[in-house]
Amino acid sequence: MSSSYCRKLEAQGEKYDVVILDPPAFTKSRNSIKNAVKGYREINLRGLKLVKDGGFLVTCSCSHFMDPELFAKTIREASHGAHKRLRQVEFKTQGPDHPILWAADESYYLKFYIFQVVDER
Repeated sequence: MSSSYCRKLEAQGEKYDVVILDPPAFTKSRNSIKNAVKGYREINLRGLKLVKDGGFLVTCSCSHFMDPELFAKTIREASHGAHKRLRQVEFKTQGPDHPILWAADESYYLKFYIFQVVDER
């Protein structure tokens, strides 16, 4: 789901039990990480606004430049902007067919979260 499509659904008042965000890598280099953070923040904010109270957000990043801490911080910022509270249900990385090689940072690229989403009251 693109940010613009999410905005369209939001304008129509749509709400869903589950929203899945699996965008392409927003950055392929360190030089564009600021733009990637903006992109991930925007799509997560828009996606969060589409989740029904008590529903679930599934969100991913496949860029190794978006490290787990930065991705989590970006999602947290999006949740504040959307006035939502998150309860982490699951965090995963890539499966064993794509092993993480400790000598190769770029091999740790996939971050996958499932959150239960609750409206702030």
